[in-house]
Amino acid sequence: MQPFRPLSRLGVLAMTAFVAGCGGGGGGGGDGSTTATSASSPAAGETDITVSTVSTQATRAKLPVLSLAFTAPADQEVLNVGTAAAVTVRLKIDGAAAIDGTVVRFGGPSAQWLPVLPTTSAGLATTAFTATAPGRQEITATVQAGGQTVSAVRTVYARPTPAPLEILVPAYFSASDTTHWATMTAGAAAHPTLAVTAIMNPNNGIFTTADPDYLRALAQFAAVGGRTVGYVYTGYGTGSRSLDAVKANIDQYLALYGRTLIGGFFLDEMASDPERLAFYQEIYRYIKARDPSPKVIGNPGTVPDAVYAGVADTLVTFEDRGTAYTRYDPRQGNAWLYLQANSRQAALVYGENCAAMQRAVAAAATARFNAGPVYMTNLKFNPKTGVGDPWKALPAYWTQLLETVSAVNRGVAPTAC
Repeated sequence: MQPFRPLSRLGVLAMTAFVAGCGGGGGGGGDGSTTATSASSPAAGETDITVSTVSTQATRAKLPVLSLAFTAPADQEVLNVGTAAAVTVRLKIDGAAAIDGTVVRFGGPSAQWLPVLPTTSAGLATTAFTATAPGRQEITATVQAGGQTVSAVRTVYARPTPAPLEILVPAYFSASDTTHWATMTAGAAAHPTLAVTAIMNPNNGIFTTADPDYLRALAQFAAVGGRTVGYVYTGYGTGSRSLDAVKANIDQYLALYGRTLIGGFFLDEMASDPERLAFYQEIYRYIKARDPSPKVIGNPGTVPDAVYAGVADTLVTFEDRGTAYTRYDPRQGNAWLYLQANSRQAALVYGENCAAMQRAVAAAATARFNAGPVYMTNLKFNPKTGVGDPWKALPAYWTQLLETVSAVNRGVAPTAC
């Protein structure tokens, strides 16, 4: 028999591990705790060894917390196609600004980026975004850091490069009272770079002979660069006015006043629902078949279904009081308007004092409103009761209206009212 020898320390540790793995070892559990126990009292001559039993779960390396957020542009901001706009994101790692030099990748359809892969500085990364097509766009930012990927998305809209604002005057006042037409003509002459269009409306568009007063007024207005369009009511396409009657009205304008004086047609009482579209398709085709150059302005007085973009060169998408115009926002359900040039969208605003007029003109010129031809007047109308007539005369601030639109087009502040 071999004499007994104390176990080596390595052997004791191996045995202890085996016992612990089998659930022994003085009740050490699987909770990651550390438990110390002592062996039985050694016999004489044995080495006194204390065995510690340790049970530890595998730990995982803690990943950093990444956060990425846009700071510019504002959510749903409207930009101009072809004009660079700053896009900035803020990157944080574990709540602190990311280290300088972290690469951010930006992306989005129909866009150009410069630089393509900007890097962070004090936690911010900025690039220049240039939309190459109009409409709704989602721009993205992506960062890979600490073995992770984090992304952020921002929705913006891009509109076609805007044209200068114009003035569209509902000149429903008679030409026999020379005051209004003479004042309008003088205003247009004083602002030769500002496009002014007048809507003539002899007897609600119903006439059988040319009015000499209109012939004289239209010729004088045209001589200073003004354009005149003829008023034609359409009865909202319900059949209350037939297609034949509308076509005959168009023919009368051209036959009695001539193409040199009539530069287009103002189709009032236009429907806005797609069910009436065929009626207006027929009118539009009829006008353009006779002569493709006259401008067709449709007036639903509100934003119509998008299909109406194909039956008019310009749509009056707003006709209401100035208080309502401040809330006008195509982004809320009518973003298709940002696919259209601003010259194709007109606004007729009534019940505004001079200071409010200037604010409305400034708003019309913004990307959000995306308006082209505009008109503001202090004259009032109540759409619920039908009381009032905002188009019976020029506004009291006609001269200031011209000056304000001209100033906004030049990018300078207009003279205060």
